[in-house]
Amino acid sequence: MARRRDVNVFSLSFLDAMTCGFGAVVLFYMIINASFGRESGRMTADLHGEVDRLEEEVLEGHIKLVQVRNAVEEIDEENVITAGLSRRLIETLTQVQEELATYEDETLAKKAHVNQLKTDLKTLEEDVKRLSAQAPSEETPGDRVRTHIGDGDRQYLTGLKVGGRRILILVDASASMLDETIVNVVRRRNMSDAVKRSSEKWQQAVATVDWITTQIPRDSRFQIYTFNTTSQSVVPDQNHEWLDGGDREALDEAVQHLKGVIPDGGTNLYRAFTSFRSLRPAPDNIYLLVDGLPTQGQSRPRGTTISGRDRVRLFEDATKELRDRTPINVVLFPMEGDPHASSAFWKLALFSGGAFISPSKDWP
Repeated sequence: MARRRDVNVFSLSFLDAMTCGFGAVVLFYMIINASFGRESGRMTADLHGEVDRLEEEVLEGHIKLVQVRNAVEEIDEENVITAGLSRRLIETLTQVQEELATYEDETLAKKAHVNQLKTDLKTLEEDVKRLSAQAPSEETPGDRVRTHIGDGDRQYLTGLKVGGRRILILVDASASMLDETIVNVVRRRNMSDAVKRSSEKWQQAVATVDWITTQIPRDSRFQIYTFNTTSQSVVPDQNHEWLDGGDREALDEAVQHLKGVIPDGGTNLYRAFTSFRSLRPAPDNIYLLVDGLPTQGQSRPRGTTISGRDRVRLFEDATKELRDRTPINVVLFPMEGDPHASSAFWKLALFSGGAFISPSKDWP
């Protein structure tokens, strides 16, 4: 019987086949791995680029976030400030409303008080009219063309009754009319024209003339002259003409021109008494507003100072030029350093048949 042959599965041929198969697998793996490596590198580079881009966006986002936070903080601070201002504004509005309410109450009370005063004033006016109708009057009704309202409530017994057919008002416009004292006269003399015109003494003289013009009868004629070293009418181009005392515009114009006069220079009474000789007919009533004896006469003064005796002599020389017995009413304003003025002008008024007054500071 023939011997059986042993079969070995791990023969050379099988090992060769297995080795070849394993090598093929390894080769296939290496090929796949190489291809995957290239693809992975490409994908990794793309992903790195995407990561870098995202990181830049994140960085920009952080920067913008910081900016937004800063803006939010600023807005919060502004909101806090605005809230504080709003509270202050509300408090102020509340306070204003309370004050307005108080003022409204006071206004209503004042209106009621004013209405009561108006009622009382109307009652007083009716009483005055009734008493005026009962009281006798020495004046002709409607005789006055102008009115003058002075300061204060007192009335004065002056003795100045304005009358006559031709009334002349002589106003001293020398520098001494700027004040009552020599020191202040010197000081004001160097000031502006506006200050000179507004001096208290000169304004009283102007107010006195204003009061006299309110007393001029309608059927009279009048003229206003100023004098210092010269003398002329206050109305331009009217030196030789009488003005109508019944013309209110003429009276107002003359007073307005007087208000524009600037006191300056010395006092020449001789020029004052000779200046109105050209008026025809001559005045029958003269009102002289002056503050002292003259400092100049017919001839030019030799020096810058003058004694009291020389001033009396100049006064006497000037009064010799008064040829007619025309009443001269003297209104003497106070001036220091001229003690002979009062007696001299009082004698002038007495002997001419006029009146003499030295008014207080609040007259007329």
